Amino acid sequence: MNELGKIEPDWIAVDWGTTHLRAWAMSNEGEVLESATSEAGMSKLSTGAFESALMNIISGWLADGEITPVVSCGMVGSRQGWIEAPYRVAPCEPIDHSPLTRAQTTDSRIEFYVVPGIKQTSPADVMRGEETQIAGLLAQEPDFDGVVCLPGTHTKWVRISAGEVVHFSTYLTGELFSLLSSKSVLRHSIAQNGWDAIAFKAAIDDAITKPSTIAARLFLLRSEALISDLSPETARARLSGYLIGLELGAARQYWLGQNVVIIGDEKISGAYYSAISAQGWAPKKYEAQLMTLAGISSAYLKIR
Repeated sequence: MNELGKIEPDWIAVDWGTTHLRAWAMSNEGEVLESATSEAGMSKLSTGAFESALMNIISGWLADGEITPVVSCGMVGSRQGWIEAPYRVAPCEPIDHSPLTRAQTTDSRIEFYVVPGIKQTSPADVMRGEETQIAGLLAQEPDFDGVVCLPGTHTKWVRISAGEVVHFSTYLTGELFSLLSSKSVLRHSIAQNGWDAIAFKAAIDDAITKPSTIAARLFLLRSEALISDLSPETARARLSGYLIGLELGAARQYWLGQNVVIIGDEKISGAYYSAISAQGWAPKKYEAQLMTLAGISSAYLKIR
């Protein structure tokens, strides 16, 4: 920061997802000087609009006559993003020594780089952004060997060994919850907020032990609301429990008997922590933003 109080970062970290754009003004020592966010996610931008969306939130950090590196992860590097950053193929390090993908910019004050995602050929699967959080975890725990759960719209279970992403699987759990709670007939019975921890745990157990019954149990959320005054908060918790329970049952090969780390925002990672703990395992939790910044920082070292 100069004597006038203007933020002058050494570089800028960016997490650019489908729905949101987040940026942090960074020092070379890893200090966050300032942060900014907008709703200009990849899905809301047309081709050619990405640079202006970025400049809307970071231009105040830039100095004339100087070039500030910007290192980004996430869907900005997808086929529908600013520039397609080709996938690397698992097994591989989450961020390796290959070059970052650079996008052309019209503003001469920035150089914009994108961390590539990772693909898996059999079974087919892809990730963008999660590899950066995994790199952040390995920066904190370089000897970690086990499984990383990254809950969200598309939850990923990732097997890590010898510093590499070995294998992973993606579940549409978060998107299914959103669609069922807001677009299906269940929308009339599901609260937007609120929780019932006992109902959540019972629903987890039902889904794991009797997965074939869940389609019917989902409709019970509607019929019990009409006939038995099931509370919307309890219905919300049960819906979440059914879907996460189905996921845990399908992903048992990942978490059973493994060291498990959950990386995510507190609200959703807390639900997964409770669900996995109820199965007799004790996962660790890391906050998503901290791991993202640690991962982008490791990518920045490649161009520094």
